[in-house]
Amino acid sequence: MKKLMSFIVVVLLALAATGCSTGKDEASIIIYDGTFSEMKIVHQMVKMVVEDHTKATVDIRDEMDEVNTFKEMVAGHVDILNTYDGTLLTTFLKLDTSDIPEGMSLYDYANGVASKEKGVHLLNKLGSENTYAVGVLPETAEKYNLKTISDLAAVSDQLIFGAEHGFYTEEGSMKYTPFIKFYGLNFKENKPIDLSLKYAAIKNGSIDVTIVYTTDGLNKEAGLVILKDDRNFFPEYNDALLVRNDLFERFKDIAPNLEEVLNSLGGQFTDEIMTDLTYEVDVNGRTPEDVAHEYLLNKGLISK
Repeated sequence: MKKLMSFIVVVLLALAATGCSTGKDEASIIIYDGTFSEMKIVHQMVKMVVEDHTKATVDIRDEMDEVNTFKEMVAGHVDILNTYDGTLLTTFLKLDTSDIPEGMSLYDYANGVASKEKGVHLLNKLGSENTYAVGVLPETAEKYNLKTISDLAAVSDQLIFGAEHGFYTEEGSMKYTPFIKFYGLNFKENKPIDLSLKYAAIKNGSIDVTIVYTTDGLNKEAGLVILKDDRNFFPEYNDALLVRNDLFERFKDIAPNLEEVLNSLGGQFTDEIMTDLTYEVDVNGRTPEDVAHEYLLNKGLISK
């Protein structure tokens, strides 16, 4: 018995010394799922194209908010995250559009800083831009003659603003407090609301103004009027995959074409296409897996 225990201890020490793990599949690319449909659909697409065209597998784990997922990615525990260049700049890196050197795009600047300081970088843009937008019901827009966000300033003290909890955090510069200061807004009340209840709240009159995302299918279903960001407060939010810098080197033996496979999703979407895909999930009740599979199959990006 003592000899057996000694052998086990020696084996475990040898595993630790070589950096091996008995609990992790080294062939698995790790993703923590997003909290809204667009991210869930794209993550499923990543899994499908990778597993169709390489020997690697993709492990999509339970939902985690973007800020914590980014922290886990920098720490080496997550490999891929569907995000946006504007989120990378303002929320993850805590920089602002004013930090971007003249003549350089937001995407290139954020990518350069992230790669150098955090060991992560964006792949090719997917083609859609899911930026923040301000929405009101058609009757509210007509009553107060609202066409731009600036138009809200004169009447905001008569209106109730509501948005998901994440818009009230201090993670990043494109959030509630900087937003109202920039546009000189003074809402009668503001309400943090669960994302799943936001559209019901504006339709039943609990709130008058809300933040939406331009490719959100629920925005399409609700028929909101989008107010023009006439002073360009919100930056670009180009959709892209964020990956660890060491990802392709780590998987070169079983997935030497991994970068090419992931970039096959680049340029495959428009705002209209992404809105239609999220509409299928959020309004028609289909699963992200089903929507992702149908789209990839129709585009010829997977074989079965």
